[in-house]
Amino acid sequence: MKLSPGQQVASAVDGTRMIVVRAPDDDVVLTCGGPAMVDPADAGTGEGGAADPALQDGTLLGKRYTHEGLGLELLCTKPGQGTVAVDGEPLKIKESKPLPASD
Repeated sequence: MKLSPGQQVASAVDGTRMIVVRAPDDDVVLTCGGPAMVDPADAGTGEGGAADPALQDGTLLGKRYTHEGLGLELLCTKPGQGTVAVDGEPLKIKESKPLPASD
């Protein structure tokens, strides 16, 4: 799937929805709970297959998920039970930057 900033993607097996913040130049396989993520208009059609029980770590609302090697960053707009992965590798939650001291 070719991703672009601002694009919305949804899980085919649970309620997870995300917005692409940064996208790699190459095509990637973006999955949630095992099956590939789809356009939100196609979510919930029942054609996504079954979720993989081993990929049920969940997503958190408002958190950014990244893959530094690819330069991919997603923002979770609706949480779900599936694990978000790219090319089979689970994405990590982006760490917040510490605020400067106000001495």
